[in-house]
Amino acid sequence: MGVQFLLNGETVRVEGETPTRTLLDWLRETRGLKGTKEGCNEGDCGACTVMVSDHNGSRAVNACILFLPQLHGKAVRTVEGISGPDDKMHPVQTAMVTHHGSQCGFCTPGFIVSMAVAHKNGRRDFNDQLAGNLCRCTGYAPIIRAAEAAAEERVPDWMADDLAALKAGQSGHVIPGSSDELAEWYAAHPDAVLVGGATDVGLWVTKRLDELEDVAFLAGVEDLKQIEIGADAIRIGACATVTDIAATIAPLHPGFAEMLRRYGSVQVRNAATIGGNIANGSPIGDSPPALIALGARLHLRKGDKRRDIAIEDFFIDYGKQDRAPGEFVEFVTIPRQADRLKCYKISKRFDQDISAVCGCISIAVADGIVTQARIAFGGMAGTPKRAKAAEAAIVGQPWTAETTRAAMAAMAKDYTPMSDMRASAEYRMQTAQALLMRYYLEDQGGPTNVLAVTA
Repeated sequence: MGVQFLLNGETVRVEGETPTRTLLDWLRETRGLKGTKEGCNEGDCGACTVMVSDHNGSRAVNACILFLPQLHGKAVRTVEGISGPDDKMHPVQTAMVTHHGSQCGFCTPGFIVSMAVAHKNGRRDFNDQLAGNLCRCTGYAPIIRAAEAAAEERVPDWMADDLAALKAGQSGHVIPGSSDELAEWYAAHPDAVLVGGATDVGLWVTKRLDELEDVAFLAGVEDLKQIEIGADAIRIGACATVTDIAATIAPLHPGFAEMLRRYGSVQVRNAATIGGNIANGSPIGDSPPALIALGARLHLRKGDKRRDIAIEDFFIDYGKQDRAPGEFVEFVTIPRQADRLKCYKISKRFDQDISAVCGCISIAVADGIVTQARIAFGGMAGTPKRAKAAEAAIVGQPWTAETTRAAMAAMAKDYTPMSDMRASAEYRMQTAQALLMRYYLEDQGGPTNVLAVTA
């Protein structure tokens, strides 16, 4: 399998490597580029951050869970490639020195790359852009000051357009270029693993040490990356990234977009795909409860045959989905509707943590009466699941605190949560019930912002 991409301005072709060789291992062991560090090896610390560019622009991603075939036809810059000819420093490197942003230095290469990507893209929301890079020595204040100082400088010429020098080769059979190619190959290899962003599958390799045989890398399937906003529905391709979805959905359903902002780090959101988040069937995946609350439908394909189902019907039981061998998620559609959606992600750490409970609620009210309710939770059962008893208790009733309390009590019929390392069953139930009251109070204009600070 041949993979060709641009590495720090040089065209490279990789032959004979296992398809699940990570970019991080290849950079350090084969290319001798030791600036990219291994920290957590699961996409959580940012020490291995690299810049990946294609026709959609440049993004920061974690090299530790990025497989080599995902880079085919793209351009990569490691920390060694952030500086220019004759070792001329990038503005973010100069600023880090000036503002004393480095101490032990282990995390610094990852910070430099994330800062350079933000600088190239003109981003100044540095708390978000650097949230995926952890530092345990210097602290973040001098690093933020460095990013702010560098923001005033122009993008260096050598960072302007990596893709101009790239001449991509032909894709192999495990790197399909369209959904049609994917459908044909996957029907013939129904036991294969599909890799979108590898934010989950990557850990199968780096943590469980799995050896994957048949693998299809979906980075080149451009038609599955499309997001279309129509008059009646929003259509989201299965390979659309969380970053792109959040930007598109924000004007329509800002609560959903804000929850997606807390989905992992910038590096993870830049790689993770909606199809992967749905198809892995996790009971604590963040997007399914929101999609269920919005009445989304899932569109599946096997060969030339297509079907669609309500997304809540896709999740049958823990680890079991309504998906046949060789069948894949093609896209998701969300009906256009007035925004009544609010999403609540409860986790021990506010940002970049796995949900203990994720609640997404959409309740329509007309003339003081509840006309429709869709209430969905993750973390409360073996699958993402609607609270149908709670919905029944609230629809047709006056939109009041009393009605809300009745729905809260009915929720005990919907879920029998489990206790685990993230939360006890009692905590999960009480929290889910409280989130329904929070929705009511927030809808009435009450103070519910958990981040608000008052004297």
